[in-house]
Amino acid sequence: MRDEPCEESRLRRALRTLGQILYGMTVYDWVREVQKERGELERFFVLVVFGDMIGLPILPPYYSLRLIPYTVPLIERWKRCVLRERDLTDLFDSEIG
Repeated sequence: MRDEPCEESRLRRALRTLGQILYGMTVYDWVREVQKERGELERFFVLVVFGDMIGLPILPPYYSLRLIPYTVPLIERWKRCVLRERDLTDLFDSEIG
């Protein structure tokens, strides 16, 4: 009677591990690429809206002020990402895949 729950948990762990292996073999790369693309589009959107923070005004301030409530959580992360130094390995990392 005590062996059944142990066997069930082993079977569940084995199935979960198998599912993770199949996920890694099939769609993990695709998911990472989609996440990178979403990040790039998000950074571009914030650049268009709040580019004047780094000296690149694109939209009039009126529209920027109307979009502030939606983009406040992104601003600090965006500033760090846009203004950080890049090197040659960053370019190769984004092109390989």
